[in-house]
Amino acid sequence: MSSRASAQSTATTSNNDNNSKEGDPAQSTFKSSPNDGVVASDAAKIEASASSVIIHNPAPNGGLKAWLQVFGAFFLTMNSWGIVNSFGVYQTYYTTGILSSQSPSNISWIGSIQAFLLLLVGVATGPIYDAGHFQNLIRLGSFLTVFGLMMTSISSEYYQVMLAQGVCVGLGSGCIFVPSFAIIPQYFSTRKALATGIAASGSSLGEQSRGHLVTIYEYSQDSGGIIYPIVFYKLQPVLGFAWATRVIAFIALAGCLVSLSVMHVRVLPAQKRALLELAAFKELPYTFFTLALFFSFIGLYIPIFYIQEYAIQQKITDVNLGFYILPILNAGSVFGRVLPNFLADKTGALNMLIPCSFAASILCFGWIGIKNVAGLVIFALLYGFFSGAFVSLPPTAIVGLSPNIHVVGTRMGMCFALTSFGILIGTPVSGVILGNGDSWTGTQAFAGSAVFFALMSLVIARVAKHGHKLAVKA
Repeated sequence: MSSRASAQSTATTSNNDNNSKEGDPAQSTFKSSPNDGVVASDAAKIEASASSVIIHNPAPNGGLKAWLQVFGAFFLTMNSWGIVNSFGVYQTYYTTGILSSQSPSNISWIGSIQAFLLLLVGVATGPIYDAGHFQNLIRLGSFLTVFGLMMTSISSEYYQVMLAQGVCVGLGSGCIFVPSFAIIPQYFSTRKALATGIAASGSSLGEQSRGHLVTIYEYSQDSGGIIYPIVFYKLQPVLGFAWATRVIAFIALAGCLVSLSVMHVRVLPAQKRALLELAAFKELPYTFFTLALFFSFIGLYIPIFYIQEYAIQQKITDVNLGFYILPILNAGSVFGRVLPNFLADKTGALNMLIPCSFAASILCFGWIGIKNVAGLVIFALLYGFFSGAFVSLPPTAIVGLSPNIHVVGTRMGMCFALTSFGILIGTPVSGVILGNGDSWTGTQAFAGSAVFFALMSLVIARVAKHGHKLAVKA
């Protein structure tokens, strides 16, 4: 027994030293005292607290089962963020179709409620996931998403569409959003940022049609944003609104069934996490990072919701080409969720978010002067690329802003919950500014200003955490 304990202690210390060098919070050694969240990063602290060290079951970082989790997460993000990011095609259709009597601002509330609930519900689903109910969350989320889309297909009044597409689909997306992110670190401890980016790309396939774990996740999110708008656009004139929406529902059902069949929780948390950790807001880096995401999501979704309508209404393109502007934007987002994440493993998430937010803000202001097809296509590609980082990098950034791994889930839930209010108000307010569509300048400037405030908040968060030195991984 003595030699076994000695060997285990030696192995644990060696592993912890290696992980400390890599700067990986998911695999670092933490003191287990509930009142002490200080990372034991050096050998002296490890030895001094040997009796209270939590020995983690190391992630496999590869293998068939691990990659199947990424594959399943791809479809979950495709059918959560991917569906949300596809709302632009419905916004354009509703404006001239079954909801033509409603203002653009009223119509955009449907998509805003959907995105708002996706993030807000995550606060509750996080503890449920921690309690071991991963499969139940996926089942419930899949049912609500598919049921909501089916009910949307038979809706003809504004309140019906709001309840079905806004509330029901939003709740379903919220149930599967957190599990799709949370399961990845159980199987990968290195290159987490890249892995998360891959998984997140599924939303772009959903939006547009919108070994590296993050890359798969990112492709799924981007896949949804690419596939679903094209499916709707191609089928709606032939089959009608109802069956075009039902086809999307069946695609979502198939994807969710794949996720249910291949995804399994590897380990459960040693302790249940708290729903709130209000003390986190006493830390300037975390507070200003949360504020940055709030402002960013006020502005970032305005081009996604309105770029098709802008292209067609301003007669920059015809209806056919105008529709494909959103898929082009989401295609750019595929690369924007993978490449910045790949670089973030070396530079740090904050160091990538700052230049991406700067570029996105400049592009929003530059949108004001775009009056031709070439300029609009280039804008869509570039904006999709730089805005994509705001979907895939925040989870990684929050890990770096947390004192230990035990509070990451709680802090992520609080951050996304507050951020959801930015999505909720951003596009409806921009719709009010737009009015009847005579002038788009106010809406475009509003988007650019919101993202600029996000940039300033990110800079403050970075300086508060790491100081003014540029050559620091942050």
